[in-house]
This record gives sequence, C-alpha cells and structure tokens, in this order.
Amino acid sequence: MPKSIAGQIIVVTGASSGIGELLSRKIAAEGAFPVMMARSEDKLRQISEEIQEEHEWMPVDVRDEDQVNRAMAQVLSKHGRIDVLVNNAGYGIFERLEDASMSSIEDMMDVNYFGTVRCIKAVLPHMMKAGSGQIVNIASMAGKVGSAKSTGYSATKHAVLGFTNCLRQELAGTGITVSSVNPGPIDTPFFDRADPSGQYVKNISWFMLKPEQVVQAIIQVIHRKKAEVDLPFVAGIGSKMYQLFPRWADRLFASVLNRK
Repeated sequence: MPKSIAGQIIVVTGASSGIGELLSRKIAAEGAFPVMMARSEDKLRQISEEIQEEHEWMPVDVRDEDQVNRAMAQVLSKHGRIDVLVNNAGYGIFERLEDASMSSIEDMMDVNYFGTVRCIKAVLPHMMKAGSGQIVNIASMAGKVGSAKSTGYSATKHAVLGFTNCLRQELAGTGITVSSVNPGPIDTPFFDRADPSGQYVKNISWFMLKPEQVVQAIIQVIHRKKAEVDLPFVAGIGSKMYQLFPRWADRLFASVLNRK
C-alpha cells in the first residue's frame, strides 16, 4: 500500500504557478505541510490566502545561493526536518540556436539545472544526518528526446536527468530516495514564455498533459518512493526507441516534435 504523505514537510520550488502551485494545494489537502518557494512574493501571498490547510511560503530565487541556503536553513530550524524536496522551479524559451542569446541559454541553465543543485546541496547534509528523505526533480521528456528550437531548454533538462541518475547511485543505501518526473508538454503558463506566439501549443494541443495528471504522478512518486516516471506512458516508450534507434526515430518523430 502507498505510504501516506500526511504530516510530511514538503518543500516545493517554483510554487507560484503551474505544477508547483497545484502540487502545493494538493499535498496540503492530503495532510502534508507544503513550504512554497518562488520568486514572486505577490503570487505566493495570493495562493497562500486561498489554501485553508497549514502551509508556509517564502520568496526565493533559486539562482541565488545565499537565498536558497537561508530559506532551507529557516525551514530546518523551524520544523527540524525536510521530508521531501520537490525541485520544480524552471522555465523554457523555444528558439533556434542561431537566434538565442548566450544570456538566455545561461539563465535557463542557472535556474533549471544549477537551481536544482543549489537546493539539493542546501538540504542534503541534513537528510544524510537523518538517514531519510526524498528528492524529487521535475525534469522533462525534453531531457531524453531533443527537438528543434529546444537546444537551450533540452540541455538543461538533460543535465538534470544526468545529475539525478548519478545522485541516485551516490545515495544508494543512505535511506534517501532520489526521483525524477519527466513530463511531456503540459497545459500550464509555462508556454506563455516558451511559446508566446501560441503556434507550438496549437500544433500539439492533442498531446498536451493536464496539470492534474502530472501532479497526481508526482504525488504517487512521493507515496511509492519511485525512482522515475515518464509522462505520458507512450512518450516513455518513444524515448527508449530514440535511444536505441536515434536516426530512425529522428525521421519518424520529427514531424511531431518540431512543430514549434
């Protein structure tokens, strides 16, 4: 039977919108204690006013190591532990490499990958001392299967997946679970920035995941201490085909994946 998450202290980054916001609401409803972190103080405050269950929020920019360290230290000082860290903060911009600025590519890597590393570095010593805890990194199918105009974004998620897999091996036998959730396109405000024209969303709307699907999958990963889940299931199969037969898969999937 799945273990209940009631009573667990769960830190969620990127909690001011999309998956992070909905996840915070759902785990609070299940009796866990979400600590919501994001850059937007105004959005966090508004969400907090709507959540009836116990929770906390604090503005944190995962690009700032000092902010991350202070925030995690504050949670640990008040609650004595962090049971689950969900690294959800991230964003994407879809553009061809020739049109992308270095600052744009570097900032995506700073938020999506290094932000994840900073948060883990801040909590890992305490989980190691406790001999328990779970780290859930929200990666992406884009980290497994590349597509045109995703060079910068896919690279960040590929880095997150590689880091996650290595960390899982490092922490084997410590009592700490390391998990990754790898969704395909999700119907969230992510695309307001990634695809301002709306063309990509229009082309793949039939394939997009509902936020509730992804949040439920994350909660199941926490419940069951699963190592990894790909969403949707068919995308996971596609990624395995891509790894085995990359040239064939490029020809087969390009018409779908490159609709940006």
